[in-house]
This record gives sequence, C-alpha cells and structure tokens, in this order.
Amino acid sequence: MAEYRLAAPLSEEDVRALKVGDTVILDGIIFGIRDANLIRIFDGKVPSPVDLTGAACIHTAPNVRKVEGGYEKVCIGTTTSGRMDRFTPGLMGEYGVRAIIGKAGQYEASMEAMQRYGGVYLAIVGGAAAWETDKIEAIEEVWWEDLMPECIWKFRVKDFGPLIVAMDSHGNNLYFDIKKTAVDALPGVFERLGIS
Repeated sequence: MAEYRLAAPLSEEDVRALKVGDTVILDGIIFGIRDANLIRIFDGKVPSPVDLTGAACIHTAPNVRKVEGGYEKVCIGTTTSGRMDRFTPGLMGEYGVRAIIGKAGQYEASMEAMQRYGGVYLAIVGGAAAWETDKIEAIEEVWWEDLMPECIWKFRVKDFGPLIVAMDSHGNNLYFDIKKTAVDALPGVFERLGIS
C-alpha cells in the first residue's frame, strides 16, 4: 500500500495509479455535492453551473454561516454515499469527475464507471466532521443557493486526509472484499456457537 499527496483537480493518470488500500492526502479544490443538486443535474436535466473536469467531489450538506461576501464554515461533515450511486456514472462520464469522497462506499454502477472513465472512491471515517472542517481552508464559491444546504460548494483544502482508497479504477472494492471475508467466516462462527 502506498501513500500519495495529490493536488485537485486530478488527472486520469493520478487516479489510475491508485489501488485499494492506498492512502491519499488532497490539496487544492474539492466540490461539495449531494442528493438535491445531483437530482437537479441528472433528473431535472439542468447542466452543472461549474466545470467539474478532474474534480474531487465530496458528499456533503455543510453547516455554514452567511457572512459578508459569502459563507464561512461551521461544520462540514460527510454523508453516506450509497444512495447517490446512480449519479456516479454521469458525474464521471459526462462531467469528468475523477474522485468521489464519502463514507460507506458505492456499488456496481460506480465500480463500472470508475473502471471505464478512470475514477476512484476515497473513504472518510464516519464522525470525522471536526477534522474535515479543519482541513477546509475556505469556501470559495457556491451555486444554487435555493437548495441550501445541498448547493454545489467549492472548497479549498489543505492536507485533506489521509483518505483511504476504497474503490479503484481496476475493479477493486474494499467494501465488497470485507463483506466477502465476513460471509466466508460465518460457518466457523456458527460452528463455535453450536449453531447449525
């Protein structure tokens, strides 16, 4: 397993070098996305107001404070990614997104998109919102404020990580591997418990 420091936006070469189990620290720009803005883009067929080519996108609906000239961070945590699995193929194929940052992983549709387009899923440990917030230096822009807090957010980050490569562009999925290991261990567990 290797450790990488990458600057976002990311290239296909950056992403294809990553393998499940590697760790990544990100600097640069990441975009906050979530259900409402993704539904608007893909179900409502409203084009993204920002160029996402090479983007790292984090599943979040941040807690922010309105200030003169924009917003300041209060608490920016990550939400569970599974329910947004259906949007990942479009994000990567149509918009050129390279990385999804979230918790709890995604499924087959996302795995196929990551292999095809050169994408990766970077996992954050749940409950790490205070740490994430600290690594966000600034909220630089926001689009679709009518969806607050599920707008599209532009965050500038420094030392954002370590993130775990949980799904890579080679068809590997850490969540599926762990599930298989657990299922394979069940007969031995049942035997030790005297359950047949």
